[in-house]
Amino acid sequence: MPQITVDYSDTMENAFDREGFARALHEAAVEIAAAKPEACKTQFRPSAHTVFGYEDPGARGHAVVHVTIGLLAGRADETRERLSEAALELLRGHVAEAEFTLHASVEIRDLDPSYRKFDR
Repeated sequence: MPQITVDYSDTMENAFDREGFARALHEAAVEIAAAKPEACKTQFRPSAHTVFGYEDPGARGHAVVHVTIGLLAGRADETRERLSEAALELLRGHVAEAEFTLHASVEIRDLDPSYRKFDR
């Protein structure tokens, strides 16, 4: 924990400092949600097909990024809100100005009680 997944439009590939964002988000998770640094894991999933509103699917005027953060249950709403706001602020700082409008969102969810893991 936390399990972090970042889905993003591949049109922003060159404008998105993914490694820097992940490291900064891990630091925020440690500070805000009392996560252990070695437990922070982020996976990035580029999407080749992003459609925004009624726009032509081939248009390159918009990019979407959605961050999902899975935490063990029990975090206060205030903690979750602070981490969401921090993630959005970090996105602002790790996506360069480019020829697209960025639509960013964050969702923090509780990991299911069935969650298990192992490290090898």
